[in-house]
Amino acid sequence: MSAVIDSYDPPRNRLTLVRPQRRMLRSRYRSGMGCPSGEPTIRKNSQLPATRMPSSTDQPPDSRPAATRTKTNPIRLIRDIYDERRRRSQPVISIEFFPPKTAAGVAKLFDRTLPELQTFAPDFYSVTYGAGGSTRDDTLAVVDRIQREHQATAMAHLTCVSTSRANIEHYLLEARRLGIRNILALRGDPPQETPTVAQSKTRFQYAYQLVSFIKQLGGFSIGTAGFPESHVACTEGKHVDWQRLKAKVDAGADFVLTQLFFNNDDYFVFRDYLTKTLGMQVAITPGVLPILSIDQIKRFTAICGASLPQTLLSKLERFGEDTAAVAEFGIEFATRQSEALLAGGAPGLHIYSLNKAEAARRIVTDLGLRP
Repeated sequence: MSAVIDSYDPPRNRLTLVRPQRRMLRSRYRSGMGCPSGEPTIRKNSQLPATRMPSSTDQPPDSRPAATRTKTNPIRLIRDIYDERRRRSQPVISIEFFPPKTAAGVAKLFDRTLPELQTFAPDFYSVTYGAGGSTRDDTLAVVDRIQREHQATAMAHLTCVSTSRANIEHYLLEARRLGIRNILALRGDPPQETPTVAQSKTRFQYAYQLVSFIKQLGGFSIGTAGFPESHVACTEGKHVDWQRLKAKVDAGADFVLTQLFFNNDDYFVFRDYLTKTLGMQVAITPGVLPILSIDQIKRFTAICGASLPQTLLSKLERFGEDTAAVAEFGIEFATRQSEALLAGGAPGLHIYSLNKAEAARRIVTDLGLRP
């Protein structure tokens, strides 16, 4: 684990969060100078190849009903967002949600969480897609509403396992009709109740096939997922898994968002192998999950296969049943982790919000990444 994270002890109060190093990071981003490099406890910045960002000339006209259009459409292709931020030496900030399961959850997301997040204007939002498409309609509805009500770019997830080609095409055409221009293409997991039957009916077995299909359909910026510690289902080793990611990029993916991790070296080794050994030239953005609950993070890491370092777990367990202290520690840990990732050359941060605003807002504002 990188020294800046491994040596961490939680502050006694939030006044200790902004250290001189963090103030330097803030000033450089605001002036457009980019990340600092060469801090003794932070990995030195590795120069990445220029990010490949195709133009948006292939996008279809806005086919939404006239009543839902705005005179100036603010919704952008995410590949263009990455391209612009790269030219300005600024990080891309994105926030991930899941579709709420209740009316109260929907109301909280749109009435409280999104307005708070909009105060620092993330570059885009990302909305998940349940196993086997169990939330597919909700995903499109949430993305559509974010774009209409908040004039903010949002991306819909799409999985291909257990889904016919016809259903996938219908989903994409509906997304296009709504003015949704960004898709995160994933293999996904079959529904637990009928995995064998559903799997036998799928048209696409792998995410690179889905990426290729979306690319041929045209009109979307396509993202895909990367796994610094390898996908939990990959038994051939991490380099095989990383080569499969290269296949997704070769098929047309414009950028990569990674799974959560807590050892920054896992990200740097992953990124360097992809860019230097495999020659990938797209943005590879680290996924950051602020720890807000010990039980919750144990459950998440068990499901996705990410490592939870014993040193980190031991520090969390010091707080016992004090959930507020756990959350405070988790947010500060994520802030320092993010700081080191950006200083090491990461093109941005993809924050897993769990439909809450406080942790994401504090990470971004404490690092001075937005005014």
